[in-house]
Amino acid sequence: MEPKRTDSDGSKMYQKDPVLLVQKGNKMKEEIKNHGRTWLFFFTIGISLMLAYKIIEGIGNITNIVGNLLSIVSPFLAGLLMAYLLYIPENKIEKLYKKTKPKFIRKNARKFAILTTYLMTLLILVIIINFILPVLIESINELIGNLENYYNKVIEMYSNLPDDSIFKTEKVYNAIKELQNFDLQQYLSLDRITGYVKGAVGFATGIFDVFVAIVVSIYILAERNEILSFFKKVTKVMFKEKTVNKIEKYFYKANGVFFKFISSQFIDALIVGILATIVMKALKIKYASLLGFSIGLFNMIPYFGAIIAISISAIITLITGGLSKAAIMLVSIIILQQIDANIINPKIIGDSLEISPILVILSVTIGGGYFGVIGMFLGVPVAAILKILVNDYIDNKLNV
Repeated sequence: MEPKRTDSDGSKMYQKDPVLLVQKGNKMKEEIKNHGRTWLFFFTIGISLMLAYKIIEGIGNITNIVGNLLSIVSPFLAGLLMAYLLYIPENKIEKLYKKTKPKFIRKNARKFAILTTYLMTLLILVIIINFILPVLIESINELIGNLENYYNKVIEMYSNLPDDSIFKTEKVYNAIKELQNFDLQQYLSLDRITGYVKGAVGFATGIFDVFVAIVVSIYILAERNEILSFFKKVTKVMFKEKTVNKIEKYFYKANGVFFKFISSQFIDALIVGILATIVMKALKIKYASLLGFSIGLFNMIPYFGAIIAISISAIITLITGGLSKAAIMLVSIIILQQIDANIINPKIIGDSLEISPILVILSVTIGGGYFGVIGMFLGVPVAAILKILVNDYIDNKLNV
């Protein structure tokens, strides 16, 4: 019978049996490892709780720090956005310069393209400030000056409605009464509009900030190849080759979607705004320029933008021109919108987004609910990018 192995003779036994010695060593290492993991877990929890407490305690300071940082780098962010928006025209002009005969122009095609792009942008701004903006401001001031007369007209129209009319209810009456207390002038005055514009571009209101933003945008456009090459190198250092290829693939896809959507929506809005203004001018609609501009601007928001703009235009035309003129205007603009939806917009944007109307409505609703007007505008390209990611993920899973 084999004798019982005790601690007293254990050392001699393990010396004679190296396998048991290794097993004992592994067991001790495992115990130490488990204890170490336990202590590391509790230590991590403790540090995390302390950090969470400090973050919550100093959330105001963090907000101030982040706000100050964004304020400092805002000219650079503005320059990045400016370069992003001007890349499409600059790139197309650059390709044209590269096809010209003079060698000097071909060699410096990018420099000439950047110069041409900024001169064209400056010319467009001069036209807007000197020709379009004064007309809009005049219409706004006239609208504000006639608000009291329009209100009295609405009251008169309401009073002339039959007693059994669906519009002659207490809720409609109270809503009309509320209009009397609503001071539209404080929202549409020239000072307020200037304030809105400053608020929208507050990060670049200073002359120095504007100058820095323009310089940054020029350098980004001029050195975009070097910038992209640098980020490619960084991703190669941080990730595996397979991951780098995926990042590059989806970066270019996402970039293409945003470029196509933003540029096409802007061009489409410009065309619709001009056509709507011409139609309203032909129909002798009051505030034709202001309403046409609003329809074009709101048209940049898919589906809902056109509905909102047409509804507002119909109400204003009803008050200023009567029911018949409002009906004619409504029919004319709806026909124009249908032409845009079925002919103009598809020609400009094409089917590159490949996104269903249901997904468009959903993305606009969610984007508007969380991020307001900007969310409504950017919701569609974001949804298109997410759709690409999800479809690729599903295809990869099915192919495995």
